[in-house]
Amino acid sequence: MGTGHYFWAIFYFTSLCSASLANNAKINFREKEKKVLDQILGAGKYDARIRPSGINGTANLPTLVQVNMFLRSISKIDDYKMEYSVQLTFREQWTDERLKFDDIQGRLKYLTLTEANRVWMPDLFFSNEKEGHFHNIIMPNVYIRIFPNGSVLYSIRISLTLACPMNLKLYPLDRQICSLRMASYGWTTNDLVFLWKEGDPVQVVKNLHLPRFTLEKFLTDYCNSKTNTGEYSCLKVDLLFKREFSYYLIQIYIPCCMLVIVSWVSFWLDQGAVPARVSLGVTTLLTMATQTSGINASLPPVSYTKAIDVWTGVCLTFVFGALLEFALVNYASRSDMHKENMKKKRRDLEQASLDAASDLLDTDSNATFAMKPLVRHPGDPLALEKLRQCEVHMQPPKRPSCCKTWLSKFPTRSKRIDVISRITFPLVFALFNLVYWSTYLFREEEDETF
Repeated sequence: MGTGHYFWAIFYFTSLCSASLANNAKINFREKEKKVLDQILGAGKYDARIRPSGINGTANLPTLVQVNMFLRSISKIDDYKMEYSVQLTFREQWTDERLKFDDIQGRLKYLTLTEANRVWMPDLFFSNEKEGHFHNIIMPNVYIRIFPNGSVLYSIRISLTLACPMNLKLYPLDRQICSLRMASYGWTTNDLVFLWKEGDPVQVVKNLHLPRFTLEKFLTDYCNSKTNTGEYSCLKVDLLFKREFSYYLIQIYIPCCMLVIVSWVSFWLDQGAVPARVSLGVTTLLTMATQTSGINASLPPVSYTKAIDVWTGVCLTFVFGALLEFALVNYASRSDMHKENMKKKRRDLEQASLDAASDLLDTDSNATFAMKPLVRHPGDPLALEKLRQCEVHMQPPKRPSCCKTWLSKFPTRSKRIDVISRITFPLVFALFNLVYWSTYLFREEEDETF
């Protein structure tokens, strides 16, 4: 057997020995970890029903629990139910002097448990929770870490549906503040106090995406509450959501503007086109009413007026006004026709009387007549008429206004109403838009309090 074979045999034997020693060391380390767990959590050694002591083991001071969380996702924000759903990793950390152990010269950094009932737990609950559940796929998403100095870290992944009272006065130009409140259920502030962890108590996933909202910022605060049974510690996170306006601009505002403009086409149609103008007005009115009902169906029945109610109400008024304008035009057209018929009858009567008078003059052409005086008396009607005409010619002529001059180009009242409506309706709608957007956009900036 050569020298090379001896070398490889020695190397193989050494590797087996080192692997065996490493496995033994791991076994011994796990055995020591098991012994530590038995020492601190063994039968008769730890009672999970007893609250840990306060700072420095002082029994008469409250237990301090530091809280932090990681927001993994916000799945929906429901305007109708006034609630939102969130998935988060929730963490609590406190110190329990009874759980101190030897770290074996720094080799045992912490102990991990998956059963929360083995140690004392704070009785925290979410006060504005509607629904909630833990995650158990594939294993329960929860762990407890016990550190050598007695510090306990509890972490769990949960999904919650929380109440979010909303003020929809500026909808859809609004911002909403949704809170997440956590409080102690049974322990008063004399026994248990919740604190936000220093540094970064709330973390949010970077690629958080909401379909109709944007999370602008968040703020942590305290919300201790006093009841008949005492004062209870409380923490809260305020999330400021800004509603994405582009969706509502495309789905609501632009279609409503188009319906209003389409209703103005009636002003340019002929007055005699009654079926066309009636069908256009009724169709736009019904479409606008359907649009309004569809918008309100997705919102709760609140007692105040929302910004979208003002918009849809004014647009519906403009469409209805265009329909009423046609009714007025139709009435004026019939009145103009009646006047025209009366004038025609009057002209026919005058023509008939003139024809009769000429026939009478022809029959009496040979009759004698009295000589008319060359000078008329002052009371003569013909002289008074001549004098009145002279006074009229002596008065300075009145300058007609530009509006009257322009309207005089349209002989009938119905045509004038249509022409005035072509100008008045767009101007008033443009003025409304100016007032609406300036009012609600500036109010949005003023009401942005956080």
